[in-house]
Amino acid sequence: MTLYRQLIIFTLALFFILFTGTWLAKIETTRTFLADQLESHAQDTATSLALSITQYMIEKDMPTIESMINAVFDRGYYGSIQLSDIRGDVLIERNLDVTIENVPPWFIRRIKLEAPDARASVMSGWNQAGDVYVKSHPGYAYKTLWEDVIRTTVWFLACGIFILGAGCLGLRMLLRPLVLAERQADAICRKEYEIQKRIPWTIELRRVVEAMNRMTHKVKEMFEEQVVLAEGLRERAYHDPVTGLGNRRYFETQVTARLDRRGSDTKGILLIVKLNDLDKLNRDKGFQAGDALLKRVAAELQDATRQCESCVLARLTGGDFGILLPDAPSWDAETIAGKIANQMSQLAAEQFAIMDDIGCVGAATYETTVTLSRLLSEADLALAAARQTGPNGWSVRAISEETDKMPLGQQQWKEMLEKALKERSVSLDAQPVVKTADRNQILHLEIFSRIIQEDGKLLSAGVFVPLAERLKLISSIDRIVIEEAMRLDRSQLESGNIAVNLSPASLKDDSFRQWLQSSLMRLPQSAPRIIFEFAEFGALQNPALVKEFSAFVRGLGHAMSLDHYGQSFSNLGYLKSMRPDYVKIDRAYTGELKDEESDSRFFIGSLCSVAHSIDIMVIAEGVETEQQVQILRQLNVDAIQGYVVDRPKPIQEMLRK
Repeated sequence: MTLYRQLIIFTLALFFILFTGTWLAKIETTRTFLADQLESHAQDTATSLALSITQYMIEKDMPTIESMINAVFDRGYYGSIQLSDIRGDVLIERNLDVTIENVPPWFIRRIKLEAPDARASVMSGWNQAGDVYVKSHPGYAYKTLWEDVIRTTVWFLACGIFILGAGCLGLRMLLRPLVLAERQADAICRKEYEIQKRIPWTIELRRVVEAMNRMTHKVKEMFEEQVVLAEGLRERAYHDPVTGLGNRRYFETQVTARLDRRGSDTKGILLIVKLNDLDKLNRDKGFQAGDALLKRVAAELQDATRQCESCVLARLTGGDFGILLPDAPSWDAETIAGKIANQMSQLAAEQFAIMDDIGCVGAATYETTVTLSRLLSEADLALAAARQTGPNGWSVRAISEETDKMPLGQQQWKEMLEKALKERSVSLDAQPVVKTADRNQILHLEIFSRIIQEDGKLLSAGVFVPLAERLKLISSIDRIVIEEAMRLDRSQLESGNIAVNLSPASLKDDSFRQWLQSSLMRLPQSAPRIIFEFAEFGALQNPALVKEFSAFVRGLGHAMSLDHYGQSFSNLGYLKSMRPDYVKIDRAYTGELKDEESDSRFFIGSLCSVAHSIDIMVIAEGVETEQQVQILRQLNVDAIQGYVVDRPKPIQEMLRK
C-alpha cells in the first residue's frame, strides 16, 4: 500500500474516531438533558395537580377532580396518572400505552431512556387526603433525541467528504518530492545517477531529498569500486565472521562436490553438532557470551578434527555446526562424536554456558553413494537419539542396506510405528544384571524392546524411541512393553525381578498413568517384581512426577532406579531426596576404566561412597572386559551389566522350561 493511501486512511480514521467520540458525547448529553427534563416535568405536573385538586378533595367533588386529571392526561405527555386515597386505594387512574413513532426500534433498544415518575400529596386542611402519581411518556424525548442524532450525523458526513477531497489534493502536492525520490532510486538501479536540483521547502522532505542526493554520489563511488571488492565479497560470502569457519553455503558446496565424485568408492562421516539454548545465553548474558561460546566450540571442533586433512568444518546457522570427514572409516564416528561430546561436557564443567546440557552430536556414516539431504536427514535422526541419552549426548547412525529400506520422513515413521503398535510387533530381549562379587547371582533382568519390521528385521529402541517421543507415541510403546512384562511368570525367571525403562513423557499422559496404576494394583502374585528405570536426565527434568510415581510403586512392592547415571553434572546430594533403589553408571565412565589415574575411577568411587551411605546400590553398565570387572570390584560397585556377563537375548530363551 502506498504512503499516499496510508495517509488518507489514517486521516479518515482519525476523523472517524473524532466523529464517533463527538457523536456519542452528543447523544449522552442530549439523553441526560431529556431525562432531567422528563423528571422535572413529571414532578412539576404532580405538584401542580395536587394543589389544584386539594379544594375539591375537601369537598369530595370527584367529577371535577376527574375532569381536571383528564385535561392534564389528554395532552399526551404522560404514560400514567393516578389519584389514590390515604389508604392507597386508587380513586382515579389514567394509563396510556407507550408507543414511539418515527424512531427505529434498534435506536430505542440501544439508547435507554427511562420514563421517570413523581408523587405529590393531596391535603385536606392539615391532613393528607391522598397522593397524586405521575409517570412521564418517553415518546417525545426519543423523537427529539433521534432527530438530533440525524442532524449531527449529516453534518459530520458533509465535513468528512470535504476533508477527504481537500486532503487528497493537499497530500498529492506534499508527496510529490517522494515520487521524484522514487524515480531517483530506480535510476540508481539502472546505474544512472540523477540529482534532484529542486529542493522542497518542507523540512522533512528536504532532508529526504538531500539524503537521496548524497546517497546517489556515494553509490556512484561504490559501483566504481565494485570490481576491486569482488574477490573480497566472495570470501565473505563463504565465511562465518564470528567463528572464522565456513558458513552454510561453503559447507553445502564443498560437501556436494565431494559426494559427487565419480569413479571412486564413496565413504565418510557427517557430524552435526547442535548447541542448546544459545538464544537464552544471549538474552541472559549478552551476545558477547554467546559469541565466546561459539568461538570456543569452534576451536574444540577444529582440535577434534585436526588430523583429517580434507575435513569440511562450518557453522551452519545459529548454534549448529557441520563436519564432513570424507574417506574416514565408519568406526571413527563413535570416537570423534564421543570426543566432541566430552569436550562439551568440559565446557559445561567450566560453566561456559548457563546449562549443563550445552549440546549434542549426531553422526551419520556412509559407505555408498549418498546425497547431502540424505546425510542431513540421518544426522538429524541421530541428533534426536542423542538428546534422549542425556546432556551433551551423542549418537551415530549408519547408512547401510538396512537403513536404506527404513522410512525417512516423519509421516512414514509415524505410519510404521502406528502399524507396529496396532499389530503389537514388538520383540522383547533381556540382559542379566549380576553381582560383582559373584556373577552367578542374578539380581534382575533388564528388558529391551525392539520393533519387528515388515521384512522381519528388528529395529532397536535407540532408533525408534526418540522418534516415538517426538511423535507422542512413547506411552503406547511403554504400555505394550509393560503389559508383556506383567504376563511373565516369576517362577520361570532366574530372578523374580525385571527392569523396564519408562519415559517421564509417558507419566505425563494421564490415561497411561491411570492405566499403569490400576494394572499394578491388580497384578497377580505370580507376576515378577518390576523395577522402573528412568534415565537420569529425564528424571531430573521431572523430579516431582518421578518421586510421586516412585512412592506409589514402592507401596505396592515394586522399585524405581536411575539409568545412565552421570550424564548430568548434578550434585550427588540430590540422591538423598530422590532415593532410587539403585543407580546405573553410564557406560561412558565404565569405558574409561583403564588406569589408576582415570577420572572415572574417582567419580565411580565417590558415587559408591555417597550411594552406599544412604543404602543405594550402584550398578555399572557396559562392562566388556575382565580388567573393568576387577577395577569395579575394587571400587565397591555392587553389580555389573554388559557383554562380559551376557549379551541381550530374546526373553523366551531365558525362561526356565
